[in-house]
Amino acid sequence: MGKRRKRGREEEVSNLSKKQKKHLKEFGEQHPFYDPVSNVQERTQQVELPDSSENESHSESEAESEEENTNMYQQLLATLKHVSDDDDEDDDDEEEDDGAQMEDENEQLVSDVDEDSEEGDEAVQEEDVGEGEEEGDDEEPTEPGDPTLEDGEQFTDNKHESKFSLETNFLEDDAEVPENEPAAPSVIVSADPFKQHVDRELEEHEINQITSNPKTTSSMKWPMLGQLAFSSSLTKVHPLSKPEKDTDLTKLRLRKPLDSTWPKANGSFLTGQSDPNFTPLQRELFTIMNSYKDLYYPSRMATAQGEEIRHVYCLHALNHVLKANSQVLNNNARRRDQKTGLDDDDHLRDQGLTRPKVLIVVPFRESALRVVQILISLMEVPGKKVDVSNKKRFKDEFGSEPEERPPNLKRPEDYEAIFAGNIDDHFRIGVSILQKSMRLYSPFYSSDILIASPLGLRTIIGSEGEKKRDFDFLSSIEVLIIDQADIYLMQNWEHVLLMMSHLNLQPTDSHGVDFSRVRMWNLSDWAKYYRQTLLFSALQDPQINSVFNKHCFNYSGQVAVRNMPVTGSISQVLVQLPHVFQRLEAESMLSVIDAR
Repeated sequence: MGKRRKRGREEEVSNLSKKQKKHLKEFGEQHPFYDPVSNVQERTQQVELPDSSENESHSESEAESEEENTNMYQQLLATLKHVSDDDDEDDDDEEEDDGAQMEDENEQLVSDVDEDSEEGDEAVQEEDVGEGEEEGDDEEPTEPGDPTLEDGEQFTDNKHESKFSLETNFLEDDAEVPENEPAAPSVIVSADPFKQHVDRELEEHEINQITSNPKTTSSMKWPMLGQLAFSSSLTKVHPLSKPEKDTDLTKLRLRKPLDSTWPKANGSFLTGQSDPNFTPLQRELFTIMNSYKDLYYPSRMATAQGEEIRHVYCLHALNHVLKANSQVLNNNARRRDQKTGLDDDDHLRDQGLTRPKVLIVVPFRESALRVVQILISLMEVPGKKVDVSNKKRFKDEFGSEPEERPPNLKRPEDYEAIFAGNIDDHFRIGVSILQKSMRLYSPFYSSDILIASPLGLRTIIGSEGEKKRDFDFLSSIEVLIIDQADIYLMQNWEHVLLMMSHLNLQPTDSHGVDFSRVRMWNLSDWAKYYRQTLLFSALQDPQINSVFNKHCFNYSGQVAVRNMPVTGSISQVLVQLPHVFQRLEAESMLSVIDAR
């Protein structure tokens, strides 16, 4: 019986035109224009109203039976809320659909009627509950204040917050407590450069010396880096020591597992080298980095040592993050085991005002891809694969397809090295690391390492007067790495200056920080005097020199490579007219104009 009834309804609906079906979906009934009109006059029936209550009940039952016999269009009215606006079709003059599509639509309309007639009040109740719901409600909401490129453009992973939270996790039982980190608070001076740098408490007069006193400069020469200029405003600063030739990694105070993963990750550069861990250039660079002094290296050629330098600064950045996080997790365990007596202990001050510690500025997405790949290789212990969240999404967004490269494109060697892969310059991504796991696309305030381009930071820092701007995540940056700075001169140098002016400022919001765990120099707004800046460029330029001289205040001092060019490149320029250059002798820079 039910099949016959359904077949009859299918026939009725199939006889409707496309315009009639559209009106039926929108209003739940046919347009009065299409109502059948009969020329035969209907007979008037006279009905007498009964007086007894029995007759009243009989009339009510007749009315209920009439309601059950309502036509198909009135029953379709109940399904009005299930009809999506996306199904509306505005073109009335389109051709009729194929027979198969017409049958599908007819079956859908009839099934809606059958479901509505069988469910009855249940359907109405479900509609009331579903009112106001929109598509995408089951998606994870973005954290307030989380920097994204545009609305809905950048993905942010909020699902693994508890897994990568520093506040709720503890040091694993199988993880070793470093030798430089005693099991209980102690006044013993650590030999770890990280502990020496962050644990030193500067005095007020030392801050005044850094801001007002001129820097004293000393020069030295190293085999690979060449002429070095070490400058510092403080007298009580360890001078720059020459790199040790010892190949033992334990003396470098690398945090596990870097001591075992670094030789394999760096193996492509060690062929034919006597040192099994570093190339000569890498060892000298890491010696300066590991002493937490600022470094300016203006000889970073993309065709020569570019990847060598990228590997060594990734090692230093990851080593810094692992040490800082292990200190926090170790102190969490201390507070858990000893509930009293440690709340006011200064040894538990191990954090900044916000979680991001390292900022790596690179020009293109391809550079960010290589940095993340190096970080993953440094986390992979032999025999164990590191747990990396959102790795596939990252490769899709930051990688490039071979088909994107034009065929038979011939360019100079340096062009091929700089503009290889994905050269999009608008990006930023957060990376959080906790023991043996790594999360990509983490919210900025839950990240340890931020990898971004100057343009990507510029769009979130904004300008004065803008309502939606945020730069609190830069308040506690402890290691700043600016790679390929010469490329930013070809992009927009103002973005770099804006970024430098917003580093290590006091945040406008607490962002859920535990102030009892914040270091005193962060609370005193002295974070910029502890920040290490590593600046790499292919050439020396006055604007790059200005950033290094005016925006770097590291109390440990600054090291700049000052190699004079042996042969000038201007003599290699071929011109049609002869150029004559005359050298002018001048006593100082101020008298150059008069001498000319």
